[in-house]
Amino acid sequence: MTAGGWMGWRHHTEQYKTEAVGDTLTGRHFNISPAMRLDSLKKQIEDDRQDELNYYLDRHNVEDEGYEMVAAFAAGQRHSETIDTIPIYNIGRWKNHKRQGTAISRDSLGRITIGQWDGDTLTSGIRIDSTGIYQGAFRGGRLGSIVDAKAEGHGSYLSVDGHYFEGHWSNDLREGFGLQLLENEVATVLKTGQWQRGVFKGERMNYTSERIYGIDISRYQHGKGRKKYPILWNKLRISHLGSKSKKQVSGKVDYPVSFVFIKSTEGISVRNPYYVHDYAAARKAGIPIGAYHFFSTKRTGAAQAKYFIDNTLFRKGDLPPVLDIEPSDSQIESMGGSQALWSHIRTWLQAVERRCGVKPILYINQRFVNKYLPDAPDIKRNYKVWIARYGEYKPDVRLVVWQLSPDGRVQGITGEVDINVFNGYQTQFNEFLENETIK
Repeated sequence: MTAGGWMGWRHHTEQYKTEAVGDTLTGRHFNISPAMRLDSLKKQIEDDRQDELNYYLDRHNVEDEGYEMVAAFAAGQRHSETIDTIPIYNIGRWKNHKRQGTAISRDSLGRITIGQWDGDTLTSGIRIDSTGIYQGAFRGGRLGSIVDAKAEGHGSYLSVDGHYFEGHWSNDLREGFGLQLLENEVATVLKTGQWQRGVFKGERMNYTSERIYGIDISRYQHGKGRKKYPILWNKLRISHLGSKSKKQVSGKVDYPVSFVFIKSTEGISVRNPYYVHDYAAARKAGIPIGAYHFFSTKRTGAAQAKYFIDNTLFRKGDLPPVLDIEPSDSQIESMGGSQALWSHIRTWLQAVERRCGVKPILYINQRFVNKYLPDAPDIKRNYKVWIARYGEYKPDVRLVVWQLSPDGRVQGITGEVDINVFNGYQTQFNEFLENETIK
């Protein structure tokens, strides 16, 4: 038994009944059969799966953890332990009163295992229960007359609803690196990264000189109080990625600043006094620039969009404008809740897009993604996001930029600086500059 035929469709069919559909152009009516609907659904899921895999491969390379496993999966390979064909005479073979070779057994939870035994220890096999099939390595063996082995090591799991996981296991739980593909008629989601005790934590990044790094700045990078400091734009080099979280770094941290976002406005009354100067200096230094607006829950989206547009420079080649959204739960509640918030955000996005000709980017944190972004599926679908998450793991969402630390260091800037990494490598960054910037 292998996972080669792991996509099951039977569970989808019951909900698809033959129905009459009208053709408004001709007035004709025709029937769509369950088979036709099912074929369409299967193709959509297969297309979504390939899109998820292509997206991953497009933004990773062989230095990234687990890349080879995902690449093999995308090429059609599925994890498969070699289990000998089991002739009748070999079922339950014993040697010196111990299980040896291929055998069928049942554990204390009633799960059936077909596996390879060595001295009463189950080493690898296939385990079947009501929720799915595990195939891979095991640890442990008999407890008296009961087999009680645990999934341990590399293995795959195919659930009855077609969801697939491959990776490392410990004590019957997903532990370490793995990939999971969740597929249904609504969406296809690929998760790759670290698991702890069966819970997905995220993708652990490997920081190298091949990645594309940038910064975002405001007036605070020019000093606090009476002390003022210039930014030495021709000397900028990222020298430290911050200390708020553990990071896996290969080589010395000495990276060029490949892009910068500069705060322009906040609400309808706050302007960054250094914005125009920093914009001109960054442009002269040849660094791609974008501007961001800090959203206020006390003013309308329309008024804030006008204020941002009136006080911000938009030139050919500039990065897309950014809306920085950081409200607290109480602030969202005070303005009328999530839907009211999203209504104002939509207004801002649409107004700025009309002015610039490109879709703005949303700057949000991982908690906001989890709690509020599901309330705006149209925005999630149509706008790129820049995620702030100061942890060991990459945000669990498609994104264009990740703000990985608020306390980095940059040669040429006094004090701490927000450090960001583009989601992709040079090829993808070049495509972004060509296709997504202001024309």
